[in-house]
Amino acid sequence: MEQETVIPQSAMPRLNEPAPDFEANTSQGPRKLSDYKGKWVVLFSHPADFTPVCTTEFMAFAKHAEEFRKLNCELLGLSIDSNYAHLAWVRNIKEKFGVEIPFPIIEDLSMKVANAYGMIQPGASDTSAVRATFIIDDKGVLRAMVYYPMSNGRSIPEFVRLVKALQVSDANGVATPEGWQPGDKVIVPPPATAEEAEKRMESEYECTDWYFCKKAV
Repeated sequence: MEQETVIPQSAMPRLNEPAPDFEANTSQGPRKLSDYKGKWVVLFSHPADFTPVCTTEFMAFAKHAEEFRKLNCELLGLSIDSNYAHLAWVRNIKEKFGVEIPFPIIEDLSMKVANAYGMIQPGASDTSAVRATFIIDDKGVLRAMVYYPMSNGRSIPEFVRLVKALQVSDANGVATPEGWQPGDKVIVPPPATAEEAEKRMESEYECTDWYFCKKAV
């Protein structure tokens, strides 16, 4: 009787907890998550090298790499491919599309990193990492994660926007509304007591109601 292959189930990381550390070989040499302490990190996986949708995403990440860097944020890619495949793909993108990939790509043949971050989704694929994106802050804490299906590419400007929004929230103790962009007003946390609620409407904030107030930052 043929034995069924059991694919290990990915663990699911949790927001506002330390992101799983790892040590891995990459297209730019060995990397550990702890190497990035003091910097923000966007860690993102793709199903496979030499695939068209992934190629468009990598070129878009490359296009925005300097913008991420200005936010003290580094990019780190990953797929279940060998380092040789990564190097060949990076060279191919430069040759065929004229785009240089400036960030490292993790070699994860063992799927150790992919499983630690819940990148392997058996319902989508047994052996490929789905399009998962993780935003890790400068203290190594996981702040956001987004999963996409294998058939559809991500919008990289949204991750730039999200890093900016998280940094503004951290610096000012505020939230940001839907579609927030730098320069837009932010949302002030709602009052916690009846007395604070009464005073809120008389504050310097721009209030629609006691629980919904904005201010400039």
